[in-house]
Amino acid sequence: MNFEEFADLSAGYALGALSPEDRDAFERALSEHPEWADVVKADAATVTLLAESVTPVAPPLTLRGTLLSQIASTPQDAPEEASTPAAADAPIVPPLPPLPQNVVLVETQPIETVDDVIPAAPTPDAPITDETRSVEPAPNTAMMQAVSRRNWTRGLLGLAASLILLVVIGFGAASLGQWLNRPPAVVALAEIESAPDALSATAEVAGGGTATAHWSESLGKAVLVTDGLASIPTGETFEMWFVREDGTPVSAGTFDASGPTSTTTLLDEPMQAGDTIAITVEQAGGSPSGTPTTEPIVAIPTA
Repeated sequence: MNFEEFADLSAGYALGALSPEDRDAFERALSEHPEWADVVKADAATVTLLAESVTPVAPPLTLRGTLLSQIASTPQDAPEEASTPAAADAPIVPPLPPLPQNVVLVETQPIETVDDVIPAAPTPDAPITDETRSVEPAPNTAMMQAVSRRNWTRGLLGLAASLILLVVIGFGAASLGQWLNRPPAVVALAEIESAPDALSATAEVAGGGTATAHWSESLGKAVLVTDGLASIPTGETFEMWFVREDGTPVSAGTFDASGPTSTTTLLDEPMQAGDTIAITVEQAGGSPSGTPTTEPIVAIPTA
């Protein structure tokens, strides 16, 4: 058995649809070629995926009654009587009906060899006639079932492969969409972490929680990740600041965050070397004067 024949039978083997002869030949080929086992594993995985993807459907309540009524109305063959030992080997010949009066029996010659029934194959120099012309034998039931079963399993596995491909494409498209639609703060954090001068620092926040600053002076970007900040009254917000080395505060945007969730926020303004990143609690919308109106609840120096 070559690899192509083995691959054709593998689908039927995974479905348990091979005849005993095909199954024996398949298992014998697998033992002789263990490197072909990956084909069997792939087909078995496909069959398992198909089985798990089909929603179970309960049979109709009338199914049992319908089957019993059909069995009751279907004629049943009478049981065969056991033959006696003396007549076990003798063929059973039914009695012939009487011949019509106008039928005459003609004596025939006995057939002695197969050539009397099937003409011998023509030699290369012999002319081909209707009697010597070869006729391809009609396929028997076993051959037709084997071909049909093989075509069916090929189609089934092809459909399964198509479904898996659609799932993978859909998952890939969803993942790509999520990646392309990442928030700006997440994108900036990834850029900072990839920068050669990436730095970070974590500090405790007054009232509870922590704040971690990530920055890169070469990129001029900073991202603040807060976690577990205490709740603030309605109408107030958290405001971020860059405090320059000379003490000048520069507002870097506001954010809302409280409770156990983590929040990632990109500071709006460009960062400068030696800045301190601070957070204050201001009225909704941020400080109207452009300078902090309360004491910082956390301050993280970057120098």
